Amino acid sequence: MKIENIGHSAFYIQSIKNIIIDPFITGNTQAKKNKDDFEKIDYILITHGHDDHIGDSIYLAKKTNAKIICNFEIALYLQKVGLQNIHPMHIGGSYKFEFGKVKMTSALHGSSIIDGNEIIYAGNPCGYLIEIENKKIYHAGDTGLSMEMHLLKTENIDIALLPIGGNYVMDIDDAIKAVEIINPKFVIPMHFNTWDIIRADKNLFKSKVESLGKKFLNLNPGEILDF
Repeated sequence: MKIENIGHSAFYIQSIKNIIIDPFITGNTQAKKNKDDFEKIDYILITHGHDDHIGDSIYLAKKTNAKIICNFEIALYLQKVGLQNIHPMHIGGSYKFEFGKVKMTSALHGSSIIDGNEIIYAGNPCGYLIEIENKKIYHAGDTGLSMEMHLLKTENIDIALLPIGGNYVMDIDDAIKAVEIINPKFVIPMHFNTWDIIRADKNLFKSKVESLGKKFLNLNPGEILDF
């Protein structure tokens, strides 16, 4: 399995099937690639409706015929713009796909889609617990620290992708509390330093993660982890 950090909260997993999560590529100052560099995508996972998470989902789905996994409200919106290959879910739901199992987890955030002058309700924000090649990857989505994270501590998570940028999401201190709760084997930070308002010290987060006896994975935008 290969996990590529595209930047911000976007990740590309190459495995039994190729999966891209929150493909914010166009306009993402951290991205080292453009949207046309991604030729083989089987699944697109969207955590919520904000532009920096839906990103290039519609373009990539039309280009690659990838199946989009998202909440029911986003699925309705995507159908209206001409997409049909969609699998809607909701918080707490799980489903076995051809690559493995996906469970939609709760996230504390907002979710809306800006369509011209219209603000469209986009359902509950979420994270994802992805089981693939006998590994579990937790993408927290945009979230604050929540009591629901206690439901994940028995999941035996291999990699936790956690936001640390503060303001809109958890800051470093709360992300460390999340690590203590979730108890993953490895931690990768996300959703930081894209803009000044979510500036965070990755090295400080690294030291705090390692003080818990956990392994910090320094996966910078554009880098690929063989896992």
